[in-house]
Amino acid sequence: MVRIAVSGSRGRMGTRILALANNDPGVEVTGSFDAGEDAAAAMSACDCLIEFTTPEATLINLALCEEGGKAVVIGTTGLTEDARARVKAAAERIPVVLSPNMSVGVNLLFKIAEEAARTLGPDYTVEIVEAHHVNKKDAPSGTAKELASIVKSKRGETEIPIDSIREEDIVGEHTVTFESPVDCIELTHSAKTRDIFAEGALAAAKWVAGKPAGLYTMKEVLGL
Repeated sequence: MVRIAVSGSRGRMGTRILALANNDPGVEVTGSFDAGEDAAAAMSACDCLIEFTTPEATLINLALCEEGGKAVVIGTTGLTEDARARVKAAAERIPVVLSPNMSVGVNLLFKIAEEAARTLGPDYTVEIVEAHHVNKKDAPSGTAKELASIVKSKRGETEIPIDSIREEDIVGEHTVTFESPVDCIELTHSAKTRDIFAEGALAAAKWVAGKPAGLYTMKEVLGL
């Protein structure tokens, strides 16, 4: 059984992770905390921290993981390049899973989009549309940026247009469109509840606990 701690315990993701963890025989919640609470104490007995907070809090909690030799699963979005470099440096000492999206479906979308970008020729133009709830702070989403990066790496393009929509309480929707003069291919993932991200985060925690130091993605966790 993997012992976990959960940050952002009163947030949208933290509450769902805790709810699902309480019904998962593969994990034991040994601590949880939110802003202003004693993170180090909450993390003291865990094997792995699941981290869904703000970029600033994530770096603070990452440092605590390094000090305690804890694994960490990071689903926080909006990390700057400097923050990502800090995560990469930490992964030289502890095992880290970093992913812009923890869901199985979205990570399958990454793989399918990669294959489509590799197969379809220059006659196809590519666009990405992402939609989330009005309270999401970063735009474009980390998932949309990852999709764009995947497509660019296979097509050699400098930029892929991304349209960001913020409406009501949309959990998360991503569509990649490949369009030519003769046809149109759309790849879409729509999240119905945040539980798909929580389930992925728990799977990542169970997978990464006990792994050697290194920077891992959900591709490794899911065997894609």
